[in-house]
This record gives sequence, C-alpha cells and structure tokens, in this order.
Amino acid sequence: MVDNIILASKSEVRKKILEENGISCTVEPANIDEDLIKKSLLEEGASPNIISKNLAELKANKISQKKNEKIVLGADSVIDLNGVIISKPSNRDEALEILKKLNGKKHYLISSVCISKSGSMIWNYTDKAALTMKEMKIDELKLYLSKIDDKTLYAYNVYQIEGEGRSLFSKIEGDEDTIMGLPVKQIKKYLSMFG
Repeated sequence: MVDNIILASKSEVRKKILEENGISCTVEPANIDEDLIKKSLLEEGASPNIISKNLAELKANKISQKKNEKIVLGADSVIDLNGVIISKPSNRDEALEILKKLNGKKHYLISSVCISKSGSMIWNYTDKAALTMKEMKIDELKLYLSKIDDKTLYAYNVYQIEGEGRSLFSKIEGDEDTIMGLPVKQIKKYLSMFG
C-alpha cells in the first residue's frame, strides 16, 4: 500500500484521520476559489454531489500537475439542505444563521475524495450521511456556539461531530469518517492496490 501521499487540503482533521489510519502525508493546500467555483457550478444546475466531487478533483489535479508521479488526495464536503448547498460560515452571525436553517431538519453531508497523478484524476469516491438536527431554541443555539472556538467553527461546517456538535443531533445515519470529511476506509482500500 502507498503510505505517503500529498494532501491537497489545509484541513488538520483530514490529515489526522489519514495519519491515524497509517497513511503519512505532506500537506500542500490547493488554494482554489471554492466560492467562485460553487457559484459557477450552481449556475449550471450542478447537484451538491457533483459540486463536492468537482471541488475535490480540482484540488487534487492542481497540486498533482506540479508533483509528477506523486499521489495527491483532494477532498471536499458540502451540506445539502433540500438541494440547497450551505457553505461554511465566515463569521459567528453566519454560523448562527446556518444553525437556524438546519434546526429541526434533516440534511445531508456529502464528502468527496479524489486521487490524482500527473494532473489527472485516477480515482474518486463520494459518500453521503444524513443528519437530523434537534429542534432547538435560539438561546440553545447561541449557547452551543459560545462553546466552540473560531478555528473549529470555521473548519467544520458549523458542527464538529466528534466533539460538542454531536449534541445537536437527534439522529445520525452514515459513516462518521464521511461526516468528518474523509471516507478513509475507501481511500485505504484503493491505496492498497498500489503494491
């Protein structure tokens, strides 16, 4: 199995998941303009699944063009609420608005991974988990946000499932690795094919 890859993401959580699964990685963020790409894809009528996959692929391809023969992993996650994509918050007011939208409702978290080599995708996988948020009062949502530090808040699509975020949900269906942004079992399975 390949045990050293390049991760085209600045997500510390994704790096940690890989390392905990015996895959060492060098981090090299792709720094693509995700919002601009999402906007363009939405205008074309792309589904949340397609948007997640395309962003993961763009990240992996961008870095792998510069790293001949190296295996590069790109990843992306989006929240799908009734077909509408909810992006990460850029401030605490936006975070509260997102929680209000999700409040008492079921949404999907879609995570895509893409492996590229020499600038082209050689493998990809997309998985989806369903999360049902409890019906909560505004004060409860504010209290939850007050317990979350900025770094966590902006990195995890408003909730950190392995931490405080679990308390927001009445039901979680799907792979926890997917919810954390990296379906690692499938990545390991694919990498195991490389001698």
